[in-house]
Amino acid sequence: MRRRDFIKVIGFSVGWPLPLMAQEPGRTYRVAFLNPGQTFWPMLRAELRRSGFVEGQNLVIDARTYAQHVEGIADIAVALVREQPDLIIAGGDFAIGAVRKASSTIPLVAFTDDMLGSGFVDSLARPSTNTTGVSLLANELDGKRQDILIEAVPGLRRMAVLADTKTTSPQVLQTLQDAARKRGIELSIHRIGSAGEVASALDAAMASKAEALNILASPLLFASQKLIIERCVALRLPAIYQWPEFAERGGLIGYGPRIEQLWREIIVGQAVKILRGAKPADIPVQQPTKFELVINLQTAKALGLKIPAGLVLRADKLID
Repeated sequence: MRRRDFIKVIGFSVGWPLPLMAQEPGRTYRVAFLNPGQTFWPMLRAELRRSGFVEGQNLVIDARTYAQHVEGIADIAVALVREQPDLIIAGGDFAIGAVRKASSTIPLVAFTDDMLGSGFVDSLARPSTNTTGVSLLANELDGKRQDILIEAVPGLRRMAVLADTKTTSPQVLQTLQDAARKRGIELSIHRIGSAGEVASALDAAMASKAEALNILASPLLFASQKLIIERCVALRLPAIYQWPEFAERGGLIGYGPRIEQLWREIIVGQAVKILRGAKPADIPVQQPTKFELVINLQTAKALGLKIPAGLVLRADKLID
């Protein structure tokens, strides 16, 4: 049930006039992807095809994942750079950092929590580096999701967060703990450093007697979404997720921008501009401006949870 069609993002052409040149006849373009999983590869291939970049004709794609090989991400980045692609698309701070360390000249379209705060660009309006992309406002949204989850579980006294040690800083975790304490809630933190640690972290959250779980922004946790959603339902643990799509896939609540739309409308657009001759330094880093709250009432019923009417009324989409 859709309350309103809520998502829009800033058009990536706003701000700076950029050249829109066609592909060079007879040239083969090379694009490398470095992301935690394969979720967006088919969509990106399809969108590049619509812009005239077709595998087997004028495009070669080198797509690699790192969710199961975080410790080897530096070697993966070096291997990608060695092939001298025209463009690299990377998601997550440690993947972006590894690519930038391997090359300071190959154009990079990056997708991560805080492009400016992580030092990947000098400014959002004019990156002034070989990097542009999308900055997600993830830290601010982690706190907003905590507030929503507290509202969704009346009488909550103990809650937990699942955090990626490579993504979430101690300062952010302290801010979440302080905010929970002000509301009389005990917050336990459960950290993971690899995808293989997710299941044990979920068990630890249950052992802490947590009554709800905030899944913090993380490329590794994104790659483990199926396991997390299924395990939380099996444990009858209410959880909130970074992306609205996760609630549509069986999670209880998702709040944030639509990730698939960000990739389709911004990431691909930036990639095409670079392949046609634009410089990343001249392409503004974009941020989501609209956010969607999706609540899965079927999952709430399976958990034995009644979502307060006020929160239900504010939802942009209900799964019932």
